[in-house]
Amino acid sequence: MGDSFSKKENSKKKAQKLKEKAQRREDRKTNNNKGKGLEAMISYVDENGNLTSTPPDRTKVADIELDDILLGAAPLPEEELEGSGVISFFNDEKGYGFIIDDKTKESIFVHINQLTEELTKGDRVTFEKEKNPKGYIANNVKKEVK
Repeated sequence: MGDSFSKKENSKKKAQKLKEKAQRREDRKTNNNKGKGLEAMISYVDENGNLTSTPPDRTKVADIELDDILLGAAPLPEEELEGSGVISFFNDEKGYGFIIDDKTKESIFVHINQLTEELTKGDRVTFEKEKNPKGYIANNVKKEVK
């Protein structure tokens, strides 16, 4: 009794796979990289960041001073702790308010305990900034003399 069509197709596929496997084995034998020198395995990075087989041109390399290399995070610029601004809001009953800093235009919290004199909305003031987990706080708040 003869084989069915699908059995014949499966046996053809198996034979084809074995043939391809033998072909790949032969290719590996002929294109073997074993025993080649170190120079054949090295690749270089050019000035554009691409991999090449030729070494880079040393005349195009820029000199870098060791002192110019920063390790870790970039240092933060020193912030000025003295400031001046305008009272944008102040609540006498609750005892707090906010100052708009002239340089940074950010709102800085001020508590009534940090005032040297009584202030109202719109007064120009000078103050010292102190860093807080929630932002900046104004200390030693004084009314500017006109």
